[in-house]
Amino acid sequence: MRTRAGPCLTSRSFSHSPATRGLAIFPRRPKTCVTRHDVALRRCLAACLVLVVSALVTAQQRPERIVSIVPSLTETLFAIGAGPQVVGVGSFDTHPEEVATRPRVGGLIDPDMERIFALRPDLVILHGSQQDQIQQLTRAAIPVFSYTHGGLADTLSVIRELGARTGHATEAERVASEIEERLADVRARTAGRTRPRVLLVFGREPRSLRNIYASGGFGFLHDMLEAAGGDNVFADVQRESVQLTSEAILTAAPDVIIELTYDDRMTPDNQASEIAVWNRLPVIPAVRNGRVHLLLGNQFVVPGPRLAEATAAIAHALHPDAF
Repeated sequence: MRTRAGPCLTSRSFSHSPATRGLAIFPRRPKTCVTRHDVALRRCLAACLVLVVSALVTAQQRPERIVSIVPSLTETLFAIGAGPQVVGVGSFDTHPEEVATRPRVGGLIDPDMERIFALRPDLVILHGSQQDQIQQLTRAAIPVFSYTHGGLADTLSVIRELGARTGHATEAERVASEIEERLADVRARTAGRTRPRVLLVFGREPRSLRNIYASGGFGFLHDMLEAAGGDNVFADVQRESVQLTSEAILTAAPDVIIELTYDDRMTPDNQASEIAVWNRLPVIPAVRNGRVHLLLGNQFVVPGPRLAEATAAIAHALHPDAF
């Protein structure tokens, strides 16, 4: 699926609304019950695919000068041991800290193609929506890894695919398997518990209830919420994100509100004041019962190696007695 910047958000501002425009609409996937047998089978099939792709990569030259402007994939490169091959990163790449030592080459909206070419890359990782830039690189015979994010399963597939493409299939399989194992643990801990109806917010104007953006019924945020033991109040909306009015939230009447922010300027005092903003809607069960949570960190909106960590944090907010 293609999106301009979200919900793999890259701005540092607490208001995320500009990043949510242009989201594609996809059919909703049916809910399934994933067993340990299913996980083992998927892992086996994924490993076979990785071996096949790895064989193809070894026949080619392993990329040694990689430029990535996709935050989740930049993080993945370092997690699977391909960090030494990375020679350029995006303007909003922040994790791990080592990315600060690499040249910045712009982002989704403003890629600096002149600088990218100057780095002499043999692999460039771009968003699938950056067709003009992909065409420029293709004409210059520079290989491109085109990224389109989806749900949890898609994230794991991309990790494995990127590992195979960069010569780190074994390390990528380890990272993906660890994520799967931790997600299975989260699901096991929350299984059988009452599932609260949850509003999962990832953007709004600071100190107000304007321009609120929440997870719809598709994408990794929705999948994370369901894996964490919650039911998305907007699961029937076939989009990654939904722009909401106060009236829509009143009608949805969530039991829990979880708000995600990656603003590194957020302090404990700011956090308390932002939570208090929801008191303007006192009739909502989540507000009335004191179940409004503000979770900090870009791991919640960057679907990469810390995805299971983020899912566990959401589960802890919903089911604290399960941990």
